[in-house]
Amino acid sequence: MDNFYYEASDKMEKLGVEPEYIIGWQSGYMLMPEREEQRVTEAYEAGYSDGKEKTTDNFDKWVKK
Repeated sequence: MDNFYYEASDKMEKLGVEPEYIIGWQSGYMLMPEREEQRVTEAYEAGYSDGKEKTTDNFDKWVKK
């Protein structure tokens, strides 16, 4: 794994990003298979898509308020 993965994960955790988004982002980044349909949430799906694209542009939308 590269530093980008670790730095992005650390930053998301410190900012309080929804855990489901983080898990989705990490799974997408690693190109792991998606969860089964009944366990997919909106946050997970968004994170998975962003992780697959290796982007951190959208995670601020998932910061818990």
